[in-house]
This record gives sequence, structure tokens and C-alpha cells, in this order.
Amino acid sequence: MHQILIYADSLTWGIVPDTRKRWPFSTRWPGVMERALVKAGQDVRVIEDCLNGRRTVWDDPFKPGRNGRVGIEQRIEINSPLALVVLMLGTNDFQSMHQFSATHSAQGMAALVQAVRQAPIEPGMPVPEILIVAPPPIQEPKGAIAPKFEGAAQKSAGLAAALSAVATERNCEFFDAGTVTPTSRVDGVHLDADQHERLGLAMAGVVGPILRRVALSTEQGV
Repeated sequence: MHQILIYADSLTWGIVPDTRKRWPFSTRWPGVMERALVKAGQDVRVIEDCLNGRRTVWDDPFKPGRNGRVGIEQRIEINSPLALVVLMLGTNDFQSMHQFSATHSAQGMAALVQAVRQAPIEPGMPVPEILIVAPPPIQEPKGAIAPKFEGAAQKSAGLAAALSAVATERNCEFFDAGTVTPTSRVDGVHLDADQHERLGLAMAGVVGPILRRVALSTEQGV
């Protein structure tokens, strides 16, 4: 069985836009992806580690534990052996309390990649493949979260390109979620149910070949 760890924020946690509710696993894109991979004959288990408000490497001054760099090695150790780690972060780096650019956020992602690869896993367990996913571009925020994300659309401009460059430099896989879905029609930041569906199906198409390559490498003892 291939285990996939998804390390992400509220877009993947599945917050229902403009509420504090959560989409069920079958609706969230990781659940959609798992279902599609199993249907295609893949033996997989998707593990969600998704926290509302998680940044790449920065703290939230109002809520503890939102720095994605803190404890990520232990997440890898806890859930090993892993075939793949999916990193989909960045949106919260652009909250109104921060003045970071897309370049800053991409540097944060690079730090997470390094942390995953240096995690203290047990001897003989594989260092997982890494897939960096650029979240869909933030639109003009609406509803209750609008003040929190004021100016985020402008600050985050160019994020997908910056993350793609990190993936190339660090020899990671890359996917731009914005190529298959925009953000929510309701709040401009999160994902509506149909958008989770589109993203999950697209992710299955990306992850499937990665898992087949991992399986082949294992068989060949690479």
C-alpha cells in the first residue's frame, strides 16, 4: 500500500466558504483523489494533515501552531513509510497581517522541502517523493474573511511561477491547482464543493504516475 501525506491548510481541510463548517472527506479533494486512485487500481491510503491558518514558515501572532515548518519532520516520522508528501501551502502567507511576496512564500516552501528530506525516519524506510501544489490564486476576498485577506490577491501575484521554480530547483514534482479551478465563488479564498471535485480528479491524474514510478523503483531496488 502507498501512503500519501497531504500537508496543507484550510483549502484542503475543507472549510465550507463563509462558515466554520467542514466538507466531508468524500467531498474534500483528498477524498476525491483517493477514490479515483483506488478506482484506477492503486492501493493507496491518503493521510490528511491540514490545519486552518497554516503558513509555510511563519507564525500567526494570534493563534499558536500555524508555522508549517515547526514539527513537520515529526509528521513525516509519525506517518512513515510514505510514498509521497503533497505540500499545498502559501495562501495564509498573504494574510493582511503579513507583508510577504510570492518570492518569500516560495522560499518558505523550499524550507519545507528540506525539512521533509531530513526527517528522522527509521533506517530502511524510503525518503518520500514530494509534490508541490500551488493553490488557486486568491481572488478579491468576500464575506467574514475579507479583512483577514485584504490585499492578498495583489501580494500573492506570481506564486505559482515561484513555486514551480522551487520544484525545479529542489527536484520535486509540481502542479498548479489554478489550472483546473479558481477559488470559491463565495469567499474568493477557499474551495466550493464542485471545485474540490475538479481538483481531486486532476490530482489523481498527477499522483497516479508518481506512485507507479515509486513502485517500479522499489521493485528494481533503486
